[in-house]
Amino acid sequence: MTATPEIATDPAPKRAPEPEVDPEGRGKAERYTVFAFVFIPLLALAAAVPFAWGWGLTGIDIAIGAFFYLVSGLGITVGYHRHFTHGSFKANRGLRIALAVAGSLAIQGSVIKWVADHRRHHKYADAEGDPHSPWRFGDDWRSVAKGLYYAHMAWLYLDEEKTSPKRFTPDLLKDRDIVKVDRMFIPLVAVSLGAPALMGGLLTMSWWGALTAFFWAGLVRVALLHHVTWSINSICHTIGEENFEVRDRSRNVWWLAIPSFGESWHNLHHADPTCARHGVLKGQIDISARVIAVFEKLGWATKVRWPNKERLAAKRVSI
Repeated sequence: MTATPEIATDPAPKRAPEPEVDPEGRGKAERYTVFAFVFIPLLALAAAVPFAWGWGLTGIDIAIGAFFYLVSGLGITVGYHRHFTHGSFKANRGLRIALAVAGSLAIQGSVIKWVADHRRHHKYADAEGDPHSPWRFGDDWRSVAKGLYYAHMAWLYLDEEKTSPKRFTPDLLKDRDIVKVDRMFIPLVAVSLGAPALMGGLLTMSWWGALTAFFWAGLVRVALLHHVTWSINSICHTIGEENFEVRDRSRNVWWLAIPSFGESWHNLHHADPTCARHGVLKGQIDISARVIAVFEKLGWATKVRWPNKERLAAKRVSI
């Protein structure tokens, strides 16, 4: 039998990599929307203390606010961050959708946008290209003060570059469930603010109860969670302890550990980004890791990337 001759073919043309930022940049409407969602809750938080004195705050408001803080906060830390951005564990379909929805309730951006920005941050941490490094303006105190403000929240509306989802989140763009949740972001914002008011009104059977729950469990809760999350970008890249060797300036800040559900053990996270537990040293409380452990026991999460002793020892800073 005569061998079939090989047919010479031209190699398939290589596709140029997707640009890291959207060439169209951030539209005015998007920037103004971000500005509104940043500062309206912030003003509510500033008014919280005088508003609370003597009237306007009840145990029901605190309970509803705590519930939504827990759900939306863990949606960011366990969902948006450790699962979707870094793949610290695999989640079954139901948990994956639930985490995307819960993270959206934090009103910090849709899941695909949030993940794209954070993956870009890790690629260029504290270097040119990082969307929110506090060191972007220099090392002197004036530059650092300006950088802290920029990294904390100003980058959300001053940065005209829009991170390209095609470049940084091609995996999420292929997931129909996540794309649907991403497109439902605005309705989920309405749920995040409206559901506390509805619960407050029903539990007290009054419009006043609905109003105070909207204020405390809606606006104030969102503002508080915003600033805790943004502190990881600003404070945890400026001050704190370095327990593990990193190529950037990520640090551990112990007093943010509980309100951030363990995210402020930021130094280890940048040393080992895919690790499901950030607080790996003795006494470092990591609520998010414990939640992931519960999901694992229930069979909802698999292939969890727990800390590796040898890997941690290799990165440990000598004392």
